[in-house]
Amino acid sequence: MSDEFDLVVIGAGPGGYVAAIRAGQLGLKTACIEKRETLGGTCLNVGCIPSKALLHASELYEEAGHGFEKYGITVKGLDVDLKAMLASKDKVVGELTGGIEYLFKKNKVEWIKGAAKFVSKDTIEVALNDGGKRTVKAKNTMVATGSDVASLPGIEIDEKKIVSSTGALDLKKVPKHMVVIGGGVIGLELGSVWRRLGAEITVVEFMDQVLPGMDGEVRKNFGRMMKKQGMTLKLSSKVTGVKKSKSGMQVSYASVKTDKSDVINCDVVLVAVGRHPYTAGLGLETAGVEMDDRGRIKIAHDFSTNVPGIWAIGDVVEGPMLAHKAEDEGMACAENIAGLTGYVNHDVIPGVVYTVPEVASVGKTEEELKEAGVAYTAGKFPFTANSRAKANQSTEGFVKILADKATDRILGAHIIGSDAGNMIAQLVTAMEFGASAEDIALTCHAHPTESEAVKEAALSVHKRPIHM
Repeated sequence: MSDEFDLVVIGAGPGGYVAAIRAGQLGLKTACIEKRETLGGTCLNVGCIPSKALLHASELYEEAGHGFEKYGITVKGLDVDLKAMLASKDKVVGELTGGIEYLFKKNKVEWIKGAAKFVSKDTIEVALNDGGKRTVKAKNTMVATGSDVASLPGIEIDEKKIVSSTGALDLKKVPKHMVVIGGGVIGLELGSVWRRLGAEITVVEFMDQVLPGMDGEVRKNFGRMMKKQGMTLKLSSKVTGVKKSKSGMQVSYASVKTDKSDVINCDVVLVAVGRHPYTAGLGLETAGVEMDDRGRIKIAHDFSTNVPGIWAIGDVVEGPMLAHKAEDEGMACAENIAGLTGYVNHDVIPGVVYTVPEVASVGKTEEELKEAGVAYTAGKFPFTANSRAKANQSTEGFVKILADKATDRILGAHIIGSDAGNMIAQLVTAMEFGASAEDIALTCHAHPTESEAVKEAALSVHKRPIHM
């Protein structure tokens, strides 16, 4: 077994495994170092995929229990077998992680099972999972180690009563009351899962609305929808402590504006306050890799670091911590290493919240355009006026398109609605090609579909929607 490689990828998450496969396709002798016993990283093992499996299953349960009657369907004797639901989720994860292992073999990527550490800029020592150490030489090394769960000072996650997103995916029973610390994507998605299965959910969020960073109108409307579904939102509030009591857990919080404090009694606390780059213990300082003040690796536009031959992608570098962003960066970086021209347009990376309804966004928000002094025109169309949404009795939300006032070029798009995560792809593609709102308006959309709301929003940019 040779210990010299053209490329060694550290981390087999979405960015790392995609990079390794692409490098293999390009003929580079490639190894991927991963200490998990399964490939796919956080996303596939304890993140994106298992959470979507539970979101889908819990959505079906809630629809059968509370939504079928409006269609003339009556369901009796409905119940949840949580053990079976979790097993179904685990089956999906197992099939997908096994699929990556097959793709590694197909593309001649060697999986080295263990923890990596630089001992010099081109030498990596691996503490093998099976015991012992192995030293490998790399002409190029790509750091793709992703991110880890962040917490708050004084709050220790035990994955039983105080859980991260990982523990929230594997609770053995439905909580009576769950407090979610953080009203971002992860907190609202996992809070939605357990609310549908019967838990009371209280979200404590520091900002004045949920989904920080998203378009203000989207945040305001989406918060109302979550409240309507039964979530309690404690906005502009900071958690000051979490402690165990005889009856369960106590979460202390205070108003950011008035400092007025209160206590919430619950049985499970989900800490969902974000993630931080996973760079500790990699020996980056030994290799001389430069970091920023947030613990991220500094890179150039081509994903190279200040050390020749060391590259970095995904959650360990600047930008949104999203699996698809990491995938595109991994592919582009592998192509750059192989002498091609890899590129990622970071201005058109979509973000999606997989709740009901879904939320999807790409490009600039109205707040960002106003702050930058960019003159723009907004076009909006509600799903209440969309025929397919009416037929499906799923009319919550809207499509909003922001276009440059002078050129009509699309600068941003925001959707709340059923299947928003798929609909946003049309707008991402349009923006990648520099399309105008008129280009969307002139494009024929199948009828009846929810995507017709995208066309109508584009027409609304020019104040000429047909169905509103």
